[in-house]
Amino acid sequence: MTNIKKATIVRTVTLIFLLINQVLCAAGKNPLPFSEDAVYGFVSTLLTCAASLWAWWKNNSFTAPAIEADQYLKELKENERNV
Repeated sequence: MTNIKKATIVRTVTLIFLLINQVLCAAGKNPLPFSEDAVYGFVSTLLTCAASLWAWWKNNSFTAPAIEADQYLKELKENERNV
């Protein structure tokens, strides 16, 4: 069991949790003490934060000189790999 990756364990636990949740929902139980609106709000906020961080982290070139500089950098990196 020492060779199992952490990601595999996380996916398996998540699947089991979601399957149990689905069975309980089908039985008319609400296993999670959250309303649909609260879950929607949380997911929406989480996705907005993730998209904001991703957009902030990435190099977003809008001007022609910036786009040209990005192309130049890409060519330099490709030439460096070929050497």
